[in-house]
Amino acid sequence: MTAAICSRTGCRAPASWQVQWRNPRIHSPERRKIWTACDDHVAYLRDYLAARDFPVHVVAIEAEATR
Repeated sequence: MTAAICSRTGCRAPASWQVQWRNPRIHSPERRKIWTACDDHVAYLRDYLAARDFPVHVVAIEAEATR
């Protein structure tokens, strides 16, 4: 499995978080998009989406892999 890279523009750091979100105007409730984030950018990406009133859920990548 390839290591995930942070989704923040210009960042190439390894990601340790999934920022799961959806745009309720165009996505059904079961549809989720996933951005990956490093420790430095997880709050930025979460806040960016939350400011647009998108439902956002952040989980550790390790926790998601054990589901």
